[in-house]
Amino acid sequence: MKLSEVSIKRPVLATMMSLLLILFGLVGVFRLPVRELPDIDPPIVNVQTIYPGASAQVIETQVTEPLEDTLTSVEGIKKLTSENREQLSSITIEFDLSEDVDVAAQDVRDRIARARGRLPDDIEEPIVSKQDADANPSLWIALFSEKFSTLELTTIAENLFKDRLQTVSGVSSVILGGSKRFAIRIYLDAQKMAARGITVLDIDRALKEQSVELPSGRVEGFQRELSIETRGQLKTTAEFNNLVIRSTGDDFVRLGDVGRAEIGVEDERSVARYNGKPAVGIGVIKQSKANIIDVAQGIKEELQRIKPIIPEGINYNIPYDESIYIEKSIKEVWITLAVAFFLVVFVIYIFLHNFRATLIPSVTIPISIIATFGVLYMFGYSINIVTMLAFVLAIGLVVDDAIVVLENIHRHIENGMAPMNAAFLGMKEIGFAVIATTVALVAVFLPMAFQTSDTGRLFIEFAVAISFSVIISTFVALSLAPMMCARLLKPHADNEKQSILMKFEVWLNRRRKGYQRMLGWTLRHNSVVLVICVMVVAATFYFYSNLESDFLPEEDKGRLFCIAISPQGSTSEYTNRMVRKMEKIIESTPEVQGFFTAVALARGGPGQASQGLSFIRLKEEKRRHVRDIVGGPKGLGAQFFSTIEGALVIPIIP
Repeated sequence: MKLSEVSIKRPVLATMMSLLLILFGLVGVFRLPVRELPDIDPPIVNVQTIYPGASAQVIETQVTEPLEDTLTSVEGIKKLTSENREQLSSITIEFDLSEDVDVAAQDVRDRIARARGRLPDDIEEPIVSKQDADANPSLWIALFSEKFSTLELTTIAENLFKDRLQTVSGVSSVILGGSKRFAIRIYLDAQKMAARGITVLDIDRALKEQSVELPSGRVEGFQRELSIETRGQLKTTAEFNNLVIRSTGDDFVRLGDVGRAEIGVEDERSVARYNGKPAVGIGVIKQSKANIIDVAQGIKEELQRIKPIIPEGINYNIPYDESIYIEKSIKEVWITLAVAFFLVVFVIYIFLHNFRATLIPSVTIPISIIATFGVLYMFGYSINIVTMLAFVLAIGLVVDDAIVVLENIHRHIENGMAPMNAAFLGMKEIGFAVIATTVALVAVFLPMAFQTSDTGRLFIEFAVAISFSVIISTFVALSLAPMMCARLLKPHADNEKQSILMKFEVWLNRRRKGYQRMLGWTLRHNSVVLVICVMVVAATFYFYSNLESDFLPEEDKGRLFCIAISPQGSTSEYTNRMVRKMEKIIESTPEVQGFFTAVALARGGPGQASQGLSFIRLKEEKRRHVRDIVGGPKGLGAQFFSTIEGALVIPIIP
């Protein structure tokens, strides 16, 4: 083949081509994002609309239904679902895989703009967002204190932590959970209002008319001009209490006559705690292409820089960190990859009995694997458990072509031919055979990249990784391998075999004779072999049909979720009491390192007073498996069921 001939004649060219492949792959290694699994999220657009004070029924009839009528005509919709709860309408639209999510989101915005006139005037503008798994926080920080209130913790979290953490490389945004902000709260006296003939609408209208700042223009002189500022926005409780609700001649009815304004919190229902202490959660959302391990490390380094300036009495901890499990899993796969590499090299060596000959197929492995990282980067994929699994499997495949090339050239050298001539002749004989074996392997794995189901799409990156690693190994086998054979192999090198390898060869010859005897027996007893095969196939089908199936295996990631659901219409105080019971059970579990709990956690809208949740971080050493912590007669699930009667508490293994 021309490629092999040029490589044998131009060893520097062959070497530089392989080095270029390594350089191409190293670019991908350092730039590829790291995640647990491949990104298989379908194109999904979410529409959220907040209608302050509205019930779920009002939300459904006045907000959700008009929007659904408009959005159902958008092209490419696969599924449309909606959720209506107090003050919030949420519509989720899943599109066909062929649709561009950016184009779909813009189409949704256009349709909503047309339907805006059919929606109530008091709603907040609908928010259209692309739903992405990376849009969820990958790390939660709990800011807690026994000395400071949640209001004060919120101020510190916003002004100190949030601003600093948003500057960390790879961070998309930082959100707060369980936060409480200062606000003016107005408490009305129904009897006083009835006595003066005042309604809530009158007070609402007065607030809108009198508590507003409007542009007032400017005053122009001969030499200077001044901007006019009208301070109409009410800011203090005294100003609100002095607000005129109605005037009849000299008789004024003020807000203070029918109620009172006080400084309070914007949302009194939300509650957050860390290990039972008042807390504020700080969620870190990474950029979609960022390395989650690098982001988590950057956040932890920034927290160390913030620590000296935190007010005394305030502490922080990290109850939820996805990067820990991902880093540990990827590290274990890297170790497995290294072990597989050395095992393959060792097996090659004990069969070839020659270090020089072993070196030739061995260099194929790192070149093929490293270069494939560049291909993954070019396709926009990531380093994850599935792609690393592909590399572990590929190690046994990428050496095949190089071994075939080596064996054929070595055979000619043993027959007395010069290494250079043997390389030319050997490649002429098997060049196309090497390509044929590669095409056969690629034909097996590459079609997996064209699957469209959820399970199939999970293995797209797997198929691409293993296919291109085999393709690159073929290129190396046709270029670098024959060049190395021509310059490294020596005639009669096998005369220097070590005694231990000779003993292995003797042992292998004995095993070969045993295999020949067994093969002869099977050829003489065809019916027995056929019966055994049928029994094995039948047993395989039996065991397969009785195996439990799941999308992904259950793994111990060192963390748990607990969701508490109280009856519909429950107040946040009631749900909080149920969550307190849940906290006591969690706290009594010896494997728990820390836990963050929240009631009516606001995410993308007002929180639900009937729901509470908990992030639980488990100890890393000397503990039971997470399955045993949750299940069994003494597990969390059984304790929640027997102890908490007023709510449904469900432990979830992520």
